[in-house]
Amino acid sequence: MLKTLAISLIALACALTTSLSSDRPPNVIVILVDDLGWMDLSCQGSDFYRTPSVDRLATEGMRFTNAYAACAVCSPTRAAVQTGRYPHRVGVTDWIRSLFQRGNLGTPDANPTEYVGSKKQKLLCPPNPYWMESEERTIAEVLDEAGYHTGYIGKWHLGDEPWFPEHQGYEKNKGGCDYGQPPSYFDPFNNPKGKHETIRNGIHNLPGRKQGEYLTHREADEAEAMIREWKDEPFYLQVSHYAVHTPIQAIPEVAAKYEDAPGDHQKNAKYAAMVESVDDSTRQILATLEELRLEKDTLVIFTSDNGGLDNNSNPTDNAPLRSGKGYAYEGGIRVPFIVRWPGVAKAGQVSQVPVISTDLYPTCLAAAGLPPHPAQHRDGLDLRPVLEGGKSLDRDALFWHYPHYNSHPSSVPSSVIRAGDWKLIETFDPEGIELYHLGSDLSETTNLAEREPEKVKELRARLESWRDEVDAEMMEPNPDYDPSAK
Repeated sequence: MLKTLAISLIALACALTTSLSSDRPPNVIVILVDDLGWMDLSCQGSDFYRTPSVDRLATEGMRFTNAYAACAVCSPTRAAVQTGRYPHRVGVTDWIRSLFQRGNLGTPDANPTEYVGSKKQKLLCPPNPYWMESEERTIAEVLDEAGYHTGYIGKWHLGDEPWFPEHQGYEKNKGGCDYGQPPSYFDPFNNPKGKHETIRNGIHNLPGRKQGEYLTHREADEAEAMIREWKDEPFYLQVSHYAVHTPIQAIPEVAAKYEDAPGDHQKNAKYAAMVESVDDSTRQILATLEELRLEKDTLVIFTSDNGGLDNNSNPTDNAPLRSGKGYAYEGGIRVPFIVRWPGVAKAGQVSQVPVISTDLYPTCLAAAGLPPHPAQHRDGLDLRPVLEGGKSLDRDALFWHYPHYNSHPSSVPSSVIRAGDWKLIETFDPEGIELYHLGSDLSETTNLAEREPEKVKELRARLESWRDEVDAEMMEPNPDYDPSAK
């Protein structure tokens, strides 16, 4: 009774704010790909990858060319998507170590609080948690209370079993667990020789069903099943593919198509096959919506959790962007971002407006006809004004803060601000400032810090003020630092 009443109230609000064909609240599907680079789609300019279904989303919706992940690594961005807040407010600022990566620690009683470091590191860093705290109010919890069905498919990477999606507002969870990557992309999705039992057991709620079936295709089937089950009521579905994260495993017949395919930069055939599997899934989801006549009543958002892994052009190449996953350069944080919202987003449009992962939360609220929750998604903005043809948002800067060392890739504690076309990167070990003008130097080849001291002063002041505002945890001097340590 309460869910029915909630649906009726949302439908009334939705009718006042959208022009969709049905009087019921629109469905929302978020497709969050893992490690998909800015240039890993043909609609983004790749001459190697083949992604006609994702390209269709761009043709029928709006593609954002200045879109960013909230972090250069995965878990913080995933926390930002769920909460609408910068990772630093949530306390998840690095990728979360899974159970099998913690030795014999298991699940502690509480998240760690003591700073960490080694003798070879000049700074001690705040610890990263093992889970996103349950007190966080996820988009699924809000929509569930409003009468939506909520489903999660694929990679979660925000904590151990008590913090899996089914405990964070999701009615159904197929695959979401503590894994940052799958043990295998092939059914039964496990590694029987793995040292930890979770690796030997496979993926949570995705038991083997067909030997050798590819994981991304299984995720698509699970998405289709939820759509069909909930076709008569509003639903929120997040499809968070494990692809295209390592291990780089592909269906041999698909990879073979790319062995001699032309391409100026990207050349990894197995990785290309993984990208194609994401496009396969997107095609299946769109076809299901079309068959059920739900395509006009469904908002679809497609994006990535961070930039592509670019290790000397392997497995992908983010050119013309510099570097890749894990780094503060554009290749690490700039990502594909496509929104298809029939009746709202103008089809085939390309927007230069800077947007970020935190914007998904308030945009989904708007789609559901719900009022903003500014205390929650304080760092995200509703993208509807831009989608309707507006040229800007009420925001003049984006920020990042990464208070960690990471040996893979070899990144260091840093903060970033992008204001207009200016981007400043502040690193803390070694201490340094880099200033780039993205409008004239997208590849970040020329550091303008010495030539533009006033701009550096201005942006550093704004960055420091922002860190204070969001209570960003800072590093501390390491009393045991030994410069000779290796």
